[in-house]
Amino acid sequence: MSDAPEDPPAYRPYVPYVPAPAVEIGPRLNRLPLAAPWQWLRLGWRDLRREPAIGLFFGACFALMGLAVLMVFRHAPIYTLALCAGFLLVGPLLCLGLYDVSRRLERGEPVSLHLVLGAWMDNLAQIAIFGAVLLILEMLWGRAALVVFAVSFDGMPDFAGSISRLLDASHLGFIVAYLAVGGLFAGLIFAVSVIAMPLLLDRDTDAVSAGLASLKLCLGQPLVMLQWGLIVTVLVVLAMLPGFAGLLVVGPWLGHASWHAYRAALPPDEVGPPAQ
Repeated sequence: MSDAPEDPPAYRPYVPYVPAPAVEIGPRLNRLPLAAPWQWLRLGWRDLRREPAIGLFFGACFALMGLAVLMVFRHAPIYTLALCAGFLLVGPLLCLGLYDVSRRLERGEPVSLHLVLGAWMDNLAQIAIFGAVLLILEMLWGRAALVVFAVSFDGMPDFAGSISRLLDASHLGFIVAYLAVGGLFAGLIFAVSVIAMPLLLDRDTDAVSAGLASLKLCLGQPLVMLQWGLIVTVLVVLAMLPGFAGLLVVGPWLGHASWHAYRAALPPDEVGPPAQ
């Protein structure tokens, strides 16, 4: 065994650990100021004033949909959920027309009713898929509502189409549970769709990517989007009070404003030409 000293270990310079950059999922989104929703409302009102006739047409459609639900609830409550499910598919298609009006005004293109009514044809397959997702969520919402009814009452109660009897103080527990379930599903639908439909109209993208982009916006900037959701809810509720007549104006106003919410969220280099 040799007594010769061993060679010293080779010198290895210290290399600090640098974590890999995070992979960004979905399109890059702008940081929105807290007051952004009020700017969207201002721009939406401007678009409505520039094309009031088209806006009133869509507003009349929204008002008639609300009246139809109310009439069915009063005379055949069992069909109310099915009618709402149908309107959940028709409503976004109508909003696509309002988005297209704002887009055409933004680009200086001609605007007419027959042009914007076919806006959904640009990306028909993906818009249909996204509409089907909304329908599934609405059906789950309806099923959860039925569970709340079954747990709260001895079988399904017959309110004879009377909303006042349904909201009686003795049903406080049911009302709280029903609103909690409704708020959960409404929040989920809002989160996945707030900018998804304008995105599907404006870009050649798929339904999953559009829904994830919308969800990313809501999770990444919750204060702004929560404020926007509250504004939309308050305006819609107030518009429904006078026999749904307020939807004549509030419906198209919010449709135009939603387009500007989408435009504010995605930077210009992320916004491409309309889908072909």
